[in-house]
Amino acid sequence: MSEAAYNKGFPVSWEQMHRDARALAWRLLEKGPYKGIIAITRGGLVPAAIIARELDIRLIDTVCIRSYSDKTRGDLEWLKGIEGDGTDMLIIDDLVDTGKTAKAVREKLPKAHFATVYAKPLGREIVDSFVTEVSQDTWIYFPWDMELSVNAPISERVR
Repeated sequence: MSEAAYNKGFPVSWEQMHRDARALAWRLLEKGPYKGIIAITRGGLVPAAIIARELDIRLIDTVCIRSYSDKTRGDLEWLKGIEGDGTDMLIIDDLVDTGKTAKAVREKLPKAHFATVYAKPLGREIVDSFVTEVSQDTWIYFPWDMELSVNAPISERVR
């Protein structure tokens, strides 16, 4: 999906990310216990930290995959994998979009429980748990991708 295909924007604040990750932890609590968490970098790092705290999980590892540059999706590039099949592990990511990354991780870790904070229709069937579904044409602006800035009043922007 190119940038033009994203017709809507969904900004997520730090507070909302924290609330949504905790809501995901509540859902995951009854599905565990888990030996550890595998965060998909970079987006899965923040929710993984919150969920690790809430579920009292100390073992955290990562799989590192590059698939985006800004809003442009490219080929998957594995930067770091992980051993095993995912038995008793919890995979955490911020979002499942088209499912391309999720499918690749699922193939390598088929026995792990896969959870994302947000899910889009094309990828939601790949994950086991998520909190919020957003439409496929929505770009999610995560708090780590934004900075505060001064906005002109509406009256000045419409001139």
